Amino acid sequence: MSRSILHVDMDAFYASVEQHDDPQLAGKPVVVGHDGGRGVVAAASYEVRRFGVRSAMPMSVALRLCPAAVCVPPRMGRYREVSRQVFAVFHEVTPLVQGLSLDEAYLDVTASVRLLGEPPAIAGQIKERIRVRTGLTASVGVATNKLVAKIASDLDKPDGLTVVPESRILEVLDPLPVRRLPGLGRKLGEKVAAAGLRTLRDIRCAPDAVLWPLFGRDTPRMRERAAGVDDRPVRTDLQEKSLSAEDTFPRDLADPRELDRHLCGLAEKACERLRGKGLMAARVGVKIRCHDFSTFTRQRAIAPPTQEGRAVRDITRELLARWLAEHRGAKLRLLGVLLTELAPSSQLGLFESGPRAAGQGGRRTSGIDCALDEVRARFGEHALRRGNSMD
Repeated sequence: MSRSILHVDMDAFYASVEQHDDPQLAGKPVVVGHDGGRGVVAAASYEVRRFGVRSAMPMSVALRLCPAAVCVPPRMGRYREVSRQVFAVFHEVTPLVQGLSLDEAYLDVTASVRLLGEPPAIAGQIKERIRVRTGLTASVGVATNKLVAKIASDLDKPDGLTVVPESRILEVLDPLPVRRLPGLGRKLGEKVAAAGLRTLRDIRCAPDAVLWPLFGRDTPRMRERAAGVDDRPVRTDLQEKSLSAEDTFPRDLADPRELDRHLCGLAEKACERLRGKGLMAARVGVKIRCHDFSTFTRQRAIAPPTQEGRAVRDITRELLARWLAEHRGAKLRLLGVLLTELAPSSQLGLFESGPRAAGQGGRRTSGIDCALDEVRARFGEHALRRGNSMD
């Protein structure tokens, strides 16, 4: 029996949240991000996309393309709050939800059809519930596999609902430009176009002599993908391999005190995300990028695994201090905190009533961390901060 798969993708998520929360921004060209010299566009409203502005574009370029754009700093706490509402809708429909980001997920609704109706009807219900609860729109692709569902969700944005039955997969995919194929990066896409392959049909029908120089041993898989062949299940148990928080500075920094302050804030942010996902980290690291773009990482294992802000903060400060001692006077343009070797938070013991501190057989979330998380969730990520992360 074929599967019924939905790919749900919120429309210009960050920008749409800002336009919803501030009615004065409705209908205006909005870019979410920091407008400093090194800022990048985190999200672009559909009004500003008409000028060629896209996410991940340098903010200076975006404002040059659209001088009238309104630049709004990101509010990650608010986006996570809305994301929780959206994912609550998903889980009302099926337990088989594979989140890809705050605003995107695959849903396997095969077993939900008998109760909720055909997949397009389920997709319509999801869109309506999201609209009622958040005031936002989502685009949904409906297909028999994940790949085609993802492609379909992007064909009629915003607020789209595109159904691709198995019998029409080639009819829909064949004329699409190669850039529509998920996973085909910009550089590889340019090589594919330079080889004269313009559409997915071109890839599907090209001989190995053309595809092998481009894809190597991935040639059979890429030909299958261009034909819409995908047997991957929706997996709810995918473990994140890493989690990070990083910041590019408006100007190069060399003062160890300034760097320490930024690092403490990043450690707090990374641990808040870790706790929000119910995970612990067994390895902690720092990412260091110098003014000349040379990049270094320093990591250390931590046992037992932790999600406690203080423990992560202490390790990252030690790692950075050692690196700075080896590279005196170095000017940094970026600093980041890396958490790897992630695993689900372990369950409390039968007779444990609360957080367990370091030195008592493990590290769990401290009471302070819990309080910080709760306040930030209610009042925003900058509502309450530790002193060592402030100016």
